[in-house]
Amino acid sequence: MKTLVIYVHPVENSFNSAVRDAVISGLTSAQHEIRLRDLYAENFNPFLSAAERGLHHTPPSTRPELARDVEDLRWCEAIVFVYPTWWAGLPAMLKGWIDRTWMNEVAWVLPAGANTIRPRLTNITRLVAVTTHGSSKLVNALQGEPGKRIISRSIRVMCNKFCRARWISLYGLDKSTPEKRKHHLDTVGRRVVQALR
Repeated sequence: MKTLVIYVHPVENSFNSAVRDAVISGLTSAQHEIRLRDLYAENFNPFLSAAERGLHHTPPSTRPELARDVEDLRWCEAIVFVYPTWWAGLPAMLKGWIDRTWMNEVAWVLPAGANTIRPRLTNITRLVAVTTHGSSKLVNALQGEPGKRIISRSIRVMCNKFCRARWISLYGLDKSTPEKRKHHLDTVGRRVVQALR
């Protein structure tokens, strides 16, 4: 499967970087064709300017700086997001990437006379979010898990109508033991591969 991995963390030696490596290892072992995007390492600009917002209904050719992102989205059959959950949601870098790249004529289109947008990323049949939470699962449930809702609801509906979204999370990272973290790293690659079947 053509798999786009979107990795988001500013610190290279973070636990999330070890999660990323385990995910890439699992995907490689399962012979997936992989493209890795490390948004911080690439210095991706998540800022949606007023000028760019004014281009909201224009084709992607009006934003040539995002051509690589557009091509990646049209190429892949699956997206694996690897990121930490901060303030109960997506990091600003990841949200900014979505805001800027899931654009008209790429993720959706609004046909003339229609009152609802139509999905365009029908090539994508699997979404997997691999994330860590400093707090417990209970705390996240009480917060409503907005990051999970964005990926499993908003993002998913722009993909193939049969697209499945999977959530793989390590809760309570701040108080976790070395054994628990090691277990997560030992299993996360396999869990991602299973989610993409």
